[in-house]
Amino acid sequence: NNVLQIRGHYVDSCEPVPEMTINMDYGDHYGTPTLKTFACASQSKGCLYVLGTEDESILAVNRGKLRWVRQESLANIVASEFIDLPLADAEGTLENEMRGNTGDIASAFLRRISTQAMQIKSIFLHVIGLGQPPTDTQKAGLVRDSFGLHKMLVVLTRSGKIFGIDNISGKHHWQLYLSDIQNFVNQEPMRLLVQRTSKHFPLQPLCTVVAKEKLTGNGVLFRFNPINGKPAEGGLLKLNYKIKQLTLLAESEKDSIKGLLLLDGQNNVAVYPQYVQEMAHGMYLFTADKSTAVLDGFFVQYADNVLSSLPIWNVRLGGHNNDHQLVAIAGKNPLEHVHSQGRVLVDRSVLYKYINPNLIAVVTQATDPTHKFLLNVYLIDAVSGLIVFSMTHRRARVPVHIVHSENWLAYSYYNDKVRRTEITSVELYEGKTQANSTVWSSLNAPPLPMVERQSYIIPTIVETMRETITERGITNKHVLIGTVSGAIIEMPWALLDPRRPITTNTQGREEGAIPYIPELPLPTENIINYNQTIARLSNIFTAPSGLESTCLVLATGLDIFVTRVAPSKTFDLLKEDFDYTLITAVLLALTSGSLVVKHLASRKLLKQAWK
Repeated sequence: NNVLQIRGHYVDSCEPVPEMTINMDYGDHYGTPTLKTFACASQSKGCLYVLGTEDESILAVNRGKLRWVRQESLANIVASEFIDLPLADAEGTLENEMRGNTGDIASAFLRRISTQAMQIKSIFLHVIGLGQPPTDTQKAGLVRDSFGLHKMLVVLTRSGKIFGIDNISGKHHWQLYLSDIQNFVNQEPMRLLVQRTSKHFPLQPLCTVVAKEKLTGNGVLFRFNPINGKPAEGGLLKLNYKIKQLTLLAESEKDSIKGLLLLDGQNNVAVYPQYVQEMAHGMYLFTADKSTAVLDGFFVQYADNVLSSLPIWNVRLGGHNNDHQLVAIAGKNPLEHVHSQGRVLVDRSVLYKYINPNLIAVVTQATDPTHKFLLNVYLIDAVSGLIVFSMTHRRARVPVHIVHSENWLAYSYYNDKVRRTEITSVELYEGKTQANSTVWSSLNAPPLPMVERQSYIIPTIVETMRETITERGITNKHVLIGTVSGAIIEMPWALLDPRRPITTNTQGREEGAIPYIPELPLPTENIINYNQTIARLSNIFTAPSGLESTCLVLATGLDIFVTRVAPSKTFDLLKEDFDYTLITAVLLALTSGSLVVKHLASRKLLKQAWK
């Protein structure tokens, strides 16, 4: 820690004022302080100083002590991740046993015996008070629970400050401040990436912040342990080039780490750590220029121990006069799993989903002399550059918010003609037969999908949208809609379904589709934050939990709101008011009855044998 000194002087004589002089310890994570205001009530109480710091915090100092701190940087969160907590010692030992390299029965049996002996020894030493002292994470209660609901919430703010927050209690376990980083060009936010999770015991989890250096504009990597906030793998790494695009590779078999693939301004590629660069071969990247609406695709090639990028496609969406500007891009969540491959129709046939993980949604806007505004929506294959689908909205403009998942897309925009916010949903299907189910050839262009689309009126102003996500993708999808009033509405996909029939018929009822109504209902019971209004709601983050039914939600703005939702109800969790006494009594009665019946049956058989 540093020492903060505050001195007061008389204006006329420049003599120091003794009662205004203080010295106190000052944390490095606050950055450079600035005096905002002060008030001196009396000499006995001293002066109260209010300081604003470089990391966007507000401090109150009185008589050489820090009275309170407001972390105002949390009002500008740009990235967030839910991190699994580490295993307890006993569970970690069992995890090591299950991951044994030898697969023969004798070795597995010996490993099990030694593991149980160590567990018994650990319990005995703990009882008599001679066991190993708990670690810092165990003292803080940072141990994984059975259902995976307790996680470490890592958030990155606009000022370059990183927080580790308990998602249950809201406690700030650690904080870091990187004073030399900022957002990328065109206010593209900094990235927070998880290169290794906590599931690979005994390896420590690893997160990386990717940003731009303030002075040079070159890229910066900061790697740290998300559980305790300590730097890892060398900590801060300053690059000698500007970052144009980035993505994560697949997990390596060596240490379960996901390599970081970077594309610089000269279209050169690099991988961190370098020993996983072979895994970058065959990767595809794309870049987008917001001002010109030009998209470029690249293929990453690894040959002769050298990585290189090859431009393979170029798409220009700027129009004839280059007056179209790119306003939104949305890909699919890399953590997403698609459980259902199709939709069952009335005739019991299956309409197969068009599931393309490389599909991206691109929205451009332009002015028009006739229609005033034009909003163009494109679905583009990021590998081939093929425009799979496009649609134009006349007299429509920003703000635009997109949710892209599985085989569907939902986006909101402002209809300038009727002055209201609308949501359009799009679903893509391959048809009743899959094109590449048995035979596939790259010589033939893939068939274009069937497209279902529909628009709805939403009687509020949309600030942000995000879909729910679960571990296996079995649970129904809901769309979380953040409104300007600070409410978060949980909208079932059944209400946004573009296949909702216009007229009520037998076919629609058998498919379970709700008849089409232009205006979406907003019942108060669908507001997941109840009366906890979130001021200036800016973003919603979602993450899966250990329960398939439950999705973790983080909403950010001037406030931070954390909750969990269950789109298909808690089908894998007992209710809080579950009657354990009744079920115990029933089980005891059934067990006793079976024993009595068994005894009576044996007596009957014995009597019959003596006859």
